[in-house]
Amino acid sequence: MKWQSKIFVMLICAGTLGWAQNDQTSSANPESGSGTSELQRATGVVEHMSATAPDKGVPKQVLEGAKCVAVIPKLVKGAFIVGGEHGTGVATCRTTGNTWSAPAPFSVSGISWGPQIGGKSTDLLMFIMNDQGMNDLISGHIKVGADVSAAAGPVGRQASAEAGWKAGILTYSTSKGAFVGASLNGAELHQDAHATKDWYGREVSFKDILQGNVQAPNTEARAFVNAVQNAKETAQAR
Repeated sequence: MKWQSKIFVMLICAGTLGWAQNDQTSSANPESGSGTSELQRATGVVEHMSATAPDKGVPKQVLEGAKCVAVIPKLVKGAFIVGGEHGTGVATCRTTGNTWSAPAPFSVSGISWGPQIGGKSTDLLMFIMNDQGMNDLISGHIKVGADVSAAAGPVGRQASAEAGWKAGILTYSTSKGAFVGASLNGAELHQDAHATKDWYGREVSFKDILQGNVQAPNTEARAFVNAVQNAKETAQAR
């Protein structure tokens, strides 16, 4: 019976690895047609943010002042691929023409699953509020709270957290409908070169993507950028 148990365990591990590889492929390739892509999930997070009641959402001052927006969708605690220490996300930055750049995929490591990030699954948003944060993100690497000051973002229509407003990065999480400020200090973001090549069909630097020198590669990419633009316009109208 011992050898039968070992074979069973090996089969389970092989199946789990196959699932993880398929999940990575689906996330990296927005045209794969297998499940929901990283871009679709990120777009859903931004649309949810726009639909959230002002008293439970991200203040319009944050949306109006953000120079870049980064979304880490469906961070799952204890998952095989995306967990408390590693995840993937999508970023866009405001360009000189006051439009939003094509989306840039990134990986994030060193995430601390703190008390602000509750539940088994959550969506994370990061708003880069100053030039230093934007320039560090454009370079393809940023360490939250070290390279740029970071704070849990204020929430609600009348939110006023002086320390928070002065931070270079404001972060939020949501898992039950409402947004709450979340600390991601220590997390490191890097350009996801593999996903970038899959999305754009070639190697492209974060700088070229986030400065608006590259066109959005497909309809899903354009939908994400439009969702970010619409979120800002919705906030201004409230």
